[in-house]
Amino acid sequence: MLIFILQTVWLYIKELAGKDLDPIIIAKFLAYFMPKLIPLVLPLTILLSSIMVFGSFAENYEFAAMKSTGISLQRAMTGLSLFIVLLGVTTFFFSNNVIPWAEYNSLNLRINIKNTKPSAAIAEGQFNPIGNNFNIKVSEKSGDNDRLLKDVVIHIKTPNGKNTKTIVANNGELKNKKDSDILQLILFDGNYYEDIIPKSLKSRNKKPFAKSTFEKYIMNIDLSDFNNVDFDEKSQTDKYSMLDVVGLDKMMDSLIDKQQKDQKSVARNLFQRSSFAKYGKKTDLETENDSVFKGNILDILDTKKKSKLIDDALRAITSSKQVLTQRIAAYKITKTTFNKHIISFHEKFALAIACIILFFVGAPLGALIRKGGIGLPMVIAILLFLSYHFIGIFATNSAKNGEFNPVLASWFSTLVMLPLGIYLTKRATADRGLFEVGNIIEPLKKALNIKLADNVDYKFLASYKKDELVDVIKNYDTLGHDEAVRFESIKTLKQRGISIEELSKTELEINEDYITSEKIISNYKKQSKLALILYLIGLFLLILFFVFKNNKLPSLASISIKVSIVSFSIYIFYYIKSIMSSFKFYEHINKKEKQKSIIYIILGFPLYMFVYPFFSIKIKEDLKQNCLDSLK
Repeated sequence: MLIFILQTVWLYIKELAGKDLDPIIIAKFLAYFMPKLIPLVLPLTILLSSIMVFGSFAENYEFAAMKSTGISLQRAMTGLSLFIVLLGVTTFFFSNNVIPWAEYNSLNLRINIKNTKPSAAIAEGQFNPIGNNFNIKVSEKSGDNDRLLKDVVIHIKTPNGKNTKTIVANNGELKNKKDSDILQLILFDGNYYEDIIPKSLKSRNKKPFAKSTFEKYIMNIDLSDFNNVDFDEKSQTDKYSMLDVVGLDKMMDSLIDKQQKDQKSVARNLFQRSSFAKYGKKTDLETENDSVFKGNILDILDTKKKSKLIDDALRAITSSKQVLTQRIAAYKITKTTFNKHIISFHEKFALAIACIILFFVGAPLGALIRKGGIGLPMVIAILLFLSYHFIGIFATNSAKNGEFNPVLASWFSTLVMLPLGIYLTKRATADRGLFEVGNIIEPLKKALNIKLADNVDYKFLASYKKDELVDVIKNYDTLGHDEAVRFESIKTLKQRGISIEELSKTELEINEDYITSEKIISNYKKQSKLALILYLIGLFLLILFFVFKNNKLPSLASISIKVSIVSFSIYIFYYIKSIMSSFKFYEHINKKEKQKSIIYIILGFPLYMFVYPFFSIKIKEDLKQNCLDSLK
């Protein structure tokens, strides 16, 4: 909690610094922000503490002592499990009542703090309301307390709310005395523009205005509203994060009703704009009553009516298109707001369940890794939490834009952790290791027909001279070696720069087919490695595309997806070439039955990163056997 509070201070230091705020106001600010940190702090705390405690138990053989007295892991976890369930229920009520209250108070306090200093209320690069009648925009602030302004644009409102007066200046300076209700704004090197509204309509169409130039212009702005700030005033009350479950449910119903009314209003508006209601009268038609007309509908009307109908239709289409364009933009905003309410509603329940699930991830994980304290458990907990947190962020960002179901997005990170919790709990209960790699590797080796040799150390060959290595290849059996040592001897000679061609012409008799096999496999290795690199680049850029897209970086997202598509396209080319090279190799050695089946080729295409090592091992073993068969 302390770490996240320090981060909060760092994030909002600009809103607090240099405003002569009372320490009580700053304490309120932090107190209002602390409850909002609970959704971040609590899951990480539960995960870390459960890994540390149960890891410490396992490291100090406490579980072994428990099991020797007949206490199982489930029984040891019973008390803490009940506590975590109770904590989850408490967390729901906390997120449903306390967090909305904190959000409500913190937002209003930030607004009130912002109004205590005019220069802080002027943000660079945008129009800022100052007082009742002024909108000020500056490109840059500098100097003590940001009192020096550059490229100042001021709109002055008239009593009826219109901006008819504009002041543009190159530089400006803010001056005000302590305890004064007047802010003095001094402008340098600028122009004063004022729209003139004549009485006659003809003169108004000319849009006349008055312009004056000044070297120095002094303005006095009333700051009575700024200097009389009530820090307990609550003006913002309708934000979705300020509502509890009941309030969110009512607000969602209201949004649905509003959307339905808007749709009916748009439909009525489009119908009225169509002007079709005035057509079809008896005087317009040239047909008898109760007749059925099957020809062109324009033939019912006379020429004058036809022309008028077409003109009205064109105007109605143009007008309707404008209305629909505006409504689509408004609908997207409404949809985003509605999705935010749904996400906020379900996140209150998801946080409570996440606390329970993360406990059943951390506790068995600690028992399996058998490490307590701050070191390894801290690293594992942070990695798991970051995965949980970022999955949730990406899901909710996609749901707000309507690209993902908002209900599923709220639960997505929790649902991802659920299978992991079940898996780890089962492993810890059965007193088995964290992973059994053999259960994954062995079926794949059998499926791909890979037979790995025993782990024999052939380092002794490095001390042999060329003649000794050739002798090992020729007389391996009489020297007490296995057949595999012949291939390792050839590899050692090749590492010393002695090619197979040189060996076949002098000391060894090697079938020329093996030389061709080596060239084919050399091409295969180059193609497969290049395919792997392109696959990884394409996959990485594809992930970056979704990251940039969810974080509203369209230009980077566009570049990432384009380069990813190019990378995957080249990958397809080299993947096919590597498959063709492997087919050519097996055809050359007359062992077509060992070729990759169509199933593994199809599976290998999207999962190349995982199948590449197994394909490489299989090719290597078959090349080795071909080499041994080629020795005469």
